[in-house]
Amino acid sequence: MALLNEPPVRADGLVRTFGGVPVLAGVDLTVEPGEVVALLGPNGAGKSTLLRILALLLRPTSGRLAMFGVDAATAAPELRRRIGYVGHESLCYADLTAAENLDFYAQLFGIEDASARVAELIAWAGLEHAARRPVRVFSRGMTQRLALARAMLHTPDLLLLDEPFSGLDPDAVAALEQRLLDLRLAGHSILLSTHDLDRVATIATRVAILHRGRVAWAQEGGAPAMVVAAAYQTVIGRRA
Repeated sequence: MALLNEPPVRADGLVRTFGGVPVLAGVDLTVEPGEVVALLGPNGAGKSTLLRILALLLRPTSGRLAMFGVDAATAAPELRRRIGYVGHESLCYADLTAAENLDFYAQLFGIEDASARVAELIAWAGLEHAARRPVRVFSRGMTQRLALARAMLHTPDLLLLDEPFSGLDPDAVAALEQRLLDLRLAGHSILLSTHDLDRVATIATRVAILHRGRVAWAQEGGAPAMVVAAAYQTVIGRRA
């Protein structure tokens, strides 16, 4: 059973290899309740792999991962109900409509008054006009908004977002920023990867730079975009 007030994420020395090639080379990272941690890093740094491990879609090759105070290796089904995840794939079914996709996930999570919750998130995503269209005809931005709605449908305690602003127009970016701020104030934890330094300065309570499979730099508290950009260039240049 998860323990009260335990960090949603406590990773110690996480390693992940593919074909003997290390992608994560010893990641130490803790995400506390109510934090928004922004994860930066160049392509190939291991950000997506780390998020997939935290979403319990991949197992680390070695290292220790505790989530909500329990060993992630032994309590995966229990923990998955407390996690929302958006990766590079939407995890929405192309032949179902937006509403049908959310209805399906609402049933999986046993959400009470599911129709109202689905309607709320369809409206938040700005998809009312397209709610009865199959996802296969959606634009990139519409699909991303639906994926975000899917991840937030069950009000997860931990939200993992891989490049969540990708494909979004300015109105959708603003709506997502506000939603993330509201979730943080309500005590939910968020870990997101992004290349957008302006977004980091707006919403993050902590910033970490992942490079060559390790956390190479981190700063507690929010940081201006110029400070993060300077740290990023220093880390990447020093370790190139």
